[in-house]
Amino acid sequence: MLRGLGNDPVGFVYLAITLVIALTVHEFAHAWTAFQLGDDTAQRAGRLTLNPLKHLDPLGTIIFLAVGFGWAKPVPFDPYAVTRRNPAGVMFVAAAGPISNLLMAIVASIPFQTGLFDSVVASEGVLFFAASFLATFIRINLVLLFFNLIPVAPLDGEKVLSYLLPPSGQATMARIRPYGPMLLLLLLFAGRGIISVLIFTPVNQLFRLLVS
Repeated sequence: MLRGLGNDPVGFVYLAITLVIALTVHEFAHAWTAFQLGDDTAQRAGRLTLNPLKHLDPLGTIIFLAVGFGWAKPVPFDPYAVTRRNPAGVMFVAAAGPISNLLMAIVASIPFQTGLFDSVVASEGVLFFAASFLATFIRINLVLLFFNLIPVAPLDGEKVLSYLLPPSGQATMARIRPYGPMLLLLLLFAGRGIISVLIFTPVNQLFRLLVS
């Protein structure tokens, strides 16, 4: 789906702008939440900022634009520091990124919800391009939301699920964690049916709800 957005020059610009904003805010949300929980690791690393250059990984961004899958620089934080302030600290830091993507999608949907674009029928004009960009912005943020909630390390969903499980489940997650990157690659390249259920089905449903 992300690849399809880059098949024309305008779509590529929409994709590039959206990724810069969405990935930057996602990583900043991790850093800000950790700082609020008493951990200044991200601040000392220069990550408590909305400067995209501090968050975007050059190779990860290029690959994202080329094939629709990539990464930003992970935000460093001290699990012990955040759990001292709150036992659910690690979960809150992990969840902050996906939640930021959801909030961005909701904010971007306001013009659709208020009917601003109801009369946009022509394939030109400022409103048409604004509607097209915001639709792209919403969809990609929803993809990032549900992708990052997949409960496989190193994604945010693994930390969220691990906190919610009983001790026996947490122990199982800890044993699986070292194999997480390999499992994630296998899922991405061989698990299209699972990806569809976990990501694209909820993305399409929530997208229609937000823009209708």
